[in-house]
Amino acid sequence: MTAKLEHTNLTVSDPDATAAWMGDVFGWKIRWSGPAIDEGYSVHVGGPGDYLALYRPRSAPHAGESSYGLIGGLNHLGVIVDDLDAAEARVKAAGFTPHNYADYKPGRRFYFRDADGIEFELVQYDD
Repeated sequence: MTAKLEHTNLTVSDPDATAAWMGDVFGWKIRWSGPAIDEGYSVHVGGPGDYLALYRPRSAPHAGESSYGLIGGLNHLGVIVDDLDAAEARVKAAGFTPHNYADYKPGRRFYFRDADGIEFELVQYDD
């Protein structure tokens, strides 16, 4: 049996704004939006076979500390891109600051945090 990740659900402060920058940076499309669990609101953004569910609860969410010390914490999301330099330019245009650059076998990468403090790793693999 082979399994494939279909989606991940993240709590964010503004699902529409997060989906907008993801569209600009990653080229993802909104697949669905509407009411969600516990009177919240969600936007599903991604491609035809996988996506991120961006959830906002009824009450305003609050930011936490680094998740690296929490059991069950989300440490970062990795996204493969075809052109890391072009992706970096789009990340900067969206107002985010790239950091922690590295070249390694089999590719190159950098990280950035979005407005909610969620860390993303962008990676371009060598063929």
